[in-house]
Amino acid sequence: MTEFTDALADVVAATETALLKLIPVNEGPESQVFQAMRYSVMAGGKRLRPFLVIASADLFNVSRSSSERVAAAVEMIHTYSLIHDDLPAMDDDNLRRGEPTCHLKFDEATAILAGDALLTLAFEVIAHSDTHDSAKIRADLVLEISHAVGAQGMVGGQILDLFAEKNILGMPEITRLQRMKTGALINCSCQSGAILGKASETQRHLLNAYAYDIGLAFQITDDLLDIDGHPKELGKAINKDTKAGKATFVSQLGVERARSQAVILTDQAIKHLDIFGEKAGLLRDLARFVIERDN
Repeated sequence: MTEFTDALADVVAATETALLKLIPVNEGPESQVFQAMRYSVMAGGKRLRPFLVIASADLFNVSRSSSERVAAAVEMIHTYSLIHDDLPAMDDDNLRRGEPTCHLKFDEATAILAGDALLTLAFEVIAHSDTHDSAKIRADLVLEISHAVGAQGMVGGQILDLFAEKNILGMPEITRLQRMKTGALINCSCQSGAILGKASETQRHLLNAYAYDIGLAFQITDDLLDIDGHPKELGKAINKDTKAGKATFVSQLGVERARSQAVILTDQAIKHLDIFGEKAGLLRDLARFVIERDN
C-alpha cells in the first residue's frame, strides 16, 4: 500500500494547492465569507473524492492540469455539503475534522453563505476553459455533477436523512438514502474522470458499478466507526445516529454482518475494474482503504 499512500498524499497536496489558488484572499467587506471558505476546505480530510477524479482520469491518460481542477471543484462541493450538514437545522454538529464547525468558528449566516459560495465557485471552475478546451466536455461535467448534487442526489439524500430522524427505515430505504447522500458524489467523482477521458459507455458503466459498491462500503464503515471509533481519530462525535434513533446499516445488520457486507462490496468493486488491467491498481487500493480506515 506504499504506492497508494504516496499517491493519496500527492493528490492531497495537489488538491490543496489548487484550492488555495482558486479561493482568493479578499480584503473587502466580504472577506469573512472567503475566510470561512478557506477555513472549511483546508480543515483536513482524506480527499477521497479528488483521488477518485484523478485516478479515474488517469485510466484514460487525461492531463493532470484538467483532472486536478475538477478534483478541486468536487472537493469544494463536498465541503459545501459538510458545512450545511453541520448547521443547527441539520445535524447540529460542533466538530468537523477535529476543528470547530464553520458556523461555530464564524456564525450561522456566514456558514450558509460560505457553503453557497463554494458550490457556485465549483461550477465556475468546471465551466472555465482552463479546465478543458472542449466546451462539450465541460458541459457534460456540469450536467453530471448537477444531477449528482441536486434533489435527485446529495440534496435529496439529506432530506431523506432528516426524514429518518422521525421515521423507521428498512434496508431498501437506508440503501437509497446513502446512495443519494454519500454515494452520488462518489460516483460523480469517478464519472467526472471518465468524462474527461472520453470513456466508452462500457467503461463508464463499470466505473459506475465500482463507485456504487465502494460508496455503500464507505457508509457501512462510517456506521461502524460511529459505534466503535475514537472521537479524537474521527475528528467528530460518535454514537450520533444511535442517540438520534436513526436506523443504519449496522443497526439493521448487526456489527459482524455489516463488516462482512463491507468486504463483499469491496471485492465486488475491485472485480468491476478488471477491464482496466494494471492501470486501475490505485482504484483497487482505494477500495480496500475505504473499509480499513480508522477515521
